[in-house]
Amino acid sequence: MAALPNHRPKQLSLGPLEAEILSIIWDLETATVKEVHDRILADPNRELAYTSVTTVLNRLVKKGWLACDRQERTFTWRALVSRQQAKALQSYEQLNQFLAVSNPDVVAAFADSLDQTSVEQLEAIAEKLRAVRKARESNECIS
Repeated sequence: MAALPNHRPKQLSLGPLEAEILSIIWDLETATVKEVHDRILADPNRELAYTSVTTVLNRLVKKGWLACDRQERTFTWRALVSRQQAKALQSYEQLNQFLAVSNPDVVAAFADSLDQTSVEQLEAIAEKLRAVRKARESNECIS
C-alpha cells in the first residue's frame, strides 16, 4: 500500500460518476473532456452529456482530487494523488472512523474475531510502526 500523500483532497467522498471519471483520469494520466466523454460513451448503453463531464471534472478540482491545466485553448485534467494513494487515504479515514468509536470493548471484539492471516497482518503493521517510530526518535535532535 502506498504511503499517505502530502497532498490530501479537501473532500474524500466521491459520488459514483466522480469515482468513474477519476478512474478514467488515472488510466489516461491526463485527459481532456472529450477523451473522458468518449471513454464513458464507449459503452453503448450509456448516455451522458458532454457538459455533465465538464461539471464533474470541475467538481473534482474543487474537492482537491484533480488539477486543471490550460494549454492555449485546450484544458486538460490530471490527478493530484495516485490510485494507490487514494486507497491509502480512504483506508486511513475508515480506520480513524472505526477508532473514533472509542469503545475498547468494540475494538477488542473486532480484534478477537480476526482470522490468523489478519492477526499476522496486524503484527506486521505493528512492527512497521515500531520501526518508523524508532527511526523518527533516532533522527530527533537532542537538546
